[in-house]
Amino acid sequence: MALKPLHDRVLVRRVESDEKTAGGLIIPDSAKEKPQEGEIVACGEGARKDSGELIEMAVKAGDKILFGKWSGTEVTIDGEELLMMKESDILGIVT
Repeated sequence: MALKPLHDRVLVRRVESDEKTAGGLIIPDSAKEKPQEGEIVACGEGARKDSGELIEMAVKAGDKILFGKWSGTEVTIDGEELLMMKESDILGIVT
């Protein structure tokens, strides 16, 4: 990986969405929604307060997360589509 996020940003790989419904119907690519779940690939160090004190990140590389539908900026690194987003765009950690 040739990219390290700065400050309170994270790099996220989306999880693959299901190809079929629960009833067995195949979903065409044109009808699929992009998943709102992903895995953190890399994290920045964290945000800084006005005093310069570091606020550590609540997430780390390898965490599975949920994020908003319109969160992040799509980037392509080494031919792979990833999302770069702020930590505040993360809704929760999937355990």
